[in-house]
Amino acid sequence: MDEVTGTERPPLGVRLLHALGREPDWTAMTPGKLLAYRDAENRRRASPLVRVITGFPDRGATIRWRQVTLPDRTLRVRVYRPSPGRGGGTNGGADRAGLPLVLHVHGGGFVGTAVQSDWVNSHLAARLPAIVVSVEHRLLDTATPLSAAVDDGWDVLRHTLRHPDRWGIDPARTAVFGESAGSTVTALAAIRAREAGLLLRAQVLVNPVVDLTPTMYDHPSFARHPRTPTLTMPQMRFFHRLAVPAGTDARAVSPLHAGDLSGLAPALVVVPTLDPLADHGRVYAERLGAAGTPARLTEHPGATHAFLSTPGLVPQAKAARREVAGFLREALAS
Repeated sequence: MDEVTGTERPPLGVRLLHALGREPDWTAMTPGKLLAYRDAENRRRASPLVRVITGFPDRGATIRWRQVTLPDRTLRVRVYRPSPGRGGGTNGGADRAGLPLVLHVHGGGFVGTAVQSDWVNSHLAARLPAIVVSVEHRLLDTATPLSAAVDDGWDVLRHTLRHPDRWGIDPARTAVFGESAGSTVTALAAIRAREAGLLLRAQVLVNPVVDLTPTMYDHPSFARHPRTPTLTMPQMRFFHRLAVPAGTDARAVSPLHAGDLSGLAPALVVVPTLDPLADHGRVYAERLGAAGTPARLTEHPGATHAFLSTPGLVPQAKAARREVAGFLREALAS
């Protein structure tokens, strides 16, 4: 079922859930089948019943969908605010409080929804406190490469910072936070922010994908963990084909291959060890540090890819959430 080394094993809940499921044949995934799979999977991830796996939201936060109107498109974002009495004010006071902003981008690539991250994002909103804006970005398909999601994350970040009063944020206290493919988006947003002269206080990258070039599979963790319950090589290759279609520049969406990683927001890189992508996070943290950008690497032995979205199955998710909250609390302090 899962190929791991040494004494590490995925958590029992993950193994049981994997045993009950069936991985699609990614090589036979047509555009129509992908759309059907995506719709079914996202309905499941947004179901109240799946909260047992994805975690119950913090009651100290309110959660609402909101529209962001950009010059050429409209995107949905899921907004998490501290409830009255938790830093959110009363009678609409949250809209004037000038709280820190955390821009979040969920993972999944060709599937996924901001709802799957309600547990961690509501906790951050309530406990920092902060306004967390999670981008419901365009998902990958045969007509939508990863660059579309990268633009969505960046454009929502710029829009929010240009209209702080509308969002109740203090633009001088802003961080970005991404998971998996969402970390690709937020790592590139941090680079774009530096180039645009926008100050970010922090970036958090959880099980990040940072190399979409042909060398992405050369990292040893792919050989050590080619098939785990939450990510397999066939699934990664399917993602890769959609993310950077033939004729596109893979380096443009590969933070690891950015020419200059200096002067970026301090980073927290969170790595589950039972993950084909584990070495992406390790190498990126090393490259950031070598360029002079403060980078903290934390590893969670026995945790699998996307573990922060499955706290009901992976106990290590709670420790990772505490790390993320502590890192952001310190970075976003007045």
